[in-house]
Amino acid sequence: MIFKETSNTHLPTIILLHGGGLSFWSLQAIVEKLQTEFHVVTPIIDGHGEDGDEEFASIQDSAGKLMEYIDTACNGAVFAVGGLSLGAQIVIEVLSQRANIAEYAILESPLVYPIKGIAALTAPIYRLLYGLVKSRWFAKLQAKTLCVPADMFEQYYQDSLRISKQSLINITLSNGNYNLKSSIANTKSKVLIIVGENEIGLMRKSAQRLKEAIQDSEIHIAPAMKHGEMSLVYPEKYVELVRRFVRLHSHR
Repeated sequence: MIFKETSNTHLPTIILLHGGGLSFWSLQAIVEKLQTEFHVVTPIIDGHGEDGDEEFASIQDSAGKLMEYIDTACNGAVFAVGGLSLGAQIVIEVLSQRANIAEYAILESPLVYPIKGIAALTAPIYRLLYGLVKSRWFAKLQAKTLCVPADMFEQYYQDSLRISKQSLINITLSNGNYNLKSSIANTKSKVLIIVGENEIGLMRKSAQRLKEAIQDSEIHIAPAMKHGEMSLVYPEKYVELVRRFVRLHSHR
């Protein structure tokens, strides 16, 4: 895991994790809007982009690396931690293990229900289709599914050429098998859950399960938006929502 960060380390720290198949560049518009107020850290998850040579192992492994960074670089706690999709699952795992690691947490489109049959299908599918991942036309289809803006496509495509077959398999298995731990109820973080109105039912169901598991957490249903669309396509709305959430809870 590679940690990109702004230089203003004296300010409160916010850590934001990208989604699967993306990298830190997908968060740059958000970083630009927050960097005058916060020390912003955007880790590159193993197997992605510049960290493509490091095989992705699991959500739990990535959570361990994130906690190690917070312990060594941030004295064991940060102002806020957030993530999209796979990144949000890593954050959930961190919150499940360390109740006091962040004052605030922003979870965008995390899956917390295991997908039946995913283990049997994943490896055979990637053995057949891995070559397609390297194709430009297929990357365009994937980018559209992931709501990657047009001006980010070239970076997305170049990064997709670097991801290994085993990392893809491990990411898919870890993402699809992730189950929410009961210890998430112990978190002291004030949690905002974001889900798109037009996401698949399992994502909306996951958001509700998180809301029920984490006391005083809040759900924001992004009107007419798909998976990851708020942070990727509307970073100004994402930042405004996060700021409003922090302001509201800082007075409680």
